[in-house]
Amino acid sequence: MKITATLCTLTALLASLATAQTFSPDTEKSRIESSQLTAKFGPVPKPTIGVQVGGVMKALSNEYWQLLRSGYLKGATKYGVKVDAQAPSNESDQIGQLSMMNTMIGKGYKALLVSPQSDVNLLPGIARAGKNSLVINVNDAVAPTAQHFVGNIQYDNGVSVAQYLLKTFPKGGQVAVIEGQAGVYAAKQRTLGFKTTLAKNPALKIVASVPADWDRQKAFTTARDLLRRYPNLTAFYCNNDTMALGVVEAVKASGRLGKTLVFGTDGINAAYDSIKKGELTGTVDSFPSLTGEVAVEVAVRLLAGQKLPRVVATPQALVMKNTVAKYEQFKK
Repeated sequence: MKITATLCTLTALLASLATAQTFSPDTEKSRIESSQLTAKFGPVPKPTIGVQVGGVMKALSNEYWQLLRSGYLKGATKYGVKVDAQAPSNESDQIGQLSMMNTMIGKGYKALLVSPQSDVNLLPGIARAGKNSLVINVNDAVAPTAQHFVGNIQYDNGVSVAQYLLKTFPKGGQVAVIEGQAGVYAAKQRTLGFKTTLAKNPALKIVASVPADWDRQKAFTTARDLLRRYPNLTAFYCNNDTMALGVVEAVKASGRLGKTLVFGTDGINAAYDSIKKGELTGTVDSFPSLTGEVAVEVAVRLLAGQKLPRVVATPQALVMKNTVAKYEQFKK
């Protein structure tokens, strides 16, 4: 029996990896903006009493995932379900994250909202869930066999920062990219959107594109070394705010504050505080709390039998000092 189960799991994983070559939330045609759900499908149905939803996040050490969790809890209250939202202690505990998912499957949760640490680590859990639990992939890494995806269009994240640099520095300059974890869908797409858009002006040259694994200290060290090599660096684009805040410290230490721009991603509160201080230049806010609420709404709609598009896209916006007040209301 164990051998048969293992073979089935391996078969499912191979099929998943094949699917991964073709599924991209950024380009998926079966897609709807989250703001259009009510107009297209009507009010959110009332769920069955006692429906339990599991939320498996990457880690609560990163404020982004704390905000996503708060969105899950708001959504639970708003739509009348129970949400058990958990995460491993760090963003590299892929086995621990899978174990959490398996425990929730064993408890019979009707829906699972999963944010994988990599594009493959939760595939065995999705295969195990089968038809017994609805699996919704929520942002960041992409699990291609999840029935639905809720989150941002990651490619556009990088586009928005590149467009600002194209407009601000038409004569060109040197730019560096601090990437997230190598191989993760969100990091790849954010970086691709940035590089492809920035290439419209060859005078804006990307002198380095280096992964720092979502880690603040690694980003600090990497940025410090890059600033020594390129002392007149125009800007950094970072795949998340945690790394961007580390880069800000390196820029300050090098005496380049106000001269070398730093852009992050996620829209965490610490990024907003840094922008208001005049340190971090900007962040592409992906409104994680709102994303969490939308994910719960999507789960409730699907459990009620609604046939939604495969991808539900949530909003994002480039936030800078002159627009902080406009977007800060979404933090409440």
